[in-house]
Amino acid sequence: MTEGRRRYRAFSEELRREFGCRVQRISVDAGFTCPNRDGSRGAGGCIFCGGKGSGSFGIRPELSVTEQLRHGREFLARRYGAAKFLAYFQAYSNTYAPPERLRALYDEALAVPGIAGLIVGTRPDCLPPPVIELLAEYARTTYFWLELGLQSSVDRTLALINRGHDVAAFEEAVRRGTGAGIRICAHIILGLPGESGEEMLATAGMLNRLGVAGVKLHQLHVMKGTQLEEMYRRGEVRCLERDDYVGLVCDFLERLDPRIVIHRLVGDAPADQLVAPDWSLRKGEVLGAIDGELARRGSRQGSALAG
Repeated sequence: MTEGRRRYRAFSEELRREFGCRVQRISVDAGFTCPNRDGSRGAGGCIFCGGKGSGSFGIRPELSVTEQLRHGREFLARRYGAAKFLAYFQAYSNTYAPPERLRALYDEALAVPGIAGLIVGTRPDCLPPPVIELLAEYARTTYFWLELGLQSSVDRTLALINRGHDVAAFEEAVRRGTGAGIRICAHIILGLPGESGEEMLATAGMLNRLGVAGVKLHQLHVMKGTQLEEMYRRGEVRCLERDDYVGLVCDFLERLDPRIVIHRLVGDAPADQLVAPDWSLRKGEVLGAIDGELARRGSRQGSALAG
């Protein structure tokens, strides 16, 4: 489906309206860790998180933030013809440091030519008041998104995946962040072990109620070297089939407030690190299937909320 005709509010279209050109995210590893790894909240991290942080493959942490951004800018300009870029602090918990260190890193990123804004990924329990104040300052002065990992709105699931926080912590972080004028994008994983379809879809209602500005959906996939891989090998976890995931995404979108920006509908996975499901390697095919299923249903984001 071409840009501008999607049945959901795509982030790419929002960026084009905001900047008038193609905009790409450049992922950055700024050397953070996570309270769920360093012992302050837990050890070992979430069961799906690998040694480099969840979803952070392809980043070159041996380079400075400036060098990472310059390298990414050159590659994405050649590949996609992008004219502007967002520095995406992705690996681990990117507010897990004193405000003065955060400011230095964020300002370093914004000083790189072509960087038009910031996306900062973190956890609900890494947002003390001084950090919220700092992020609110960036939200006032530049294009800014705060990405918050929730993954599930079911507390027993958060305990099972060793998240290290509960749903209430996420809700409180969203209230404080949105109250300070910060746009928040929630991360959700569909297909986590032990959850029913009804429980997964109920998350959409919670996000509507909290007033988040964006959502990232991700299929549960199993990466090498994770606790999840061990569970998968023992037969304790199964992954959704592609068509089941497509249907679940469409159900979720239909229940989601149409004002919420969709930052992602399917996650990426490097072939040399993926254990399952193999359809995770065919992202374009999955996105096309989602568009096709919405069209078949004659529905779109928020359809189930109408009337």
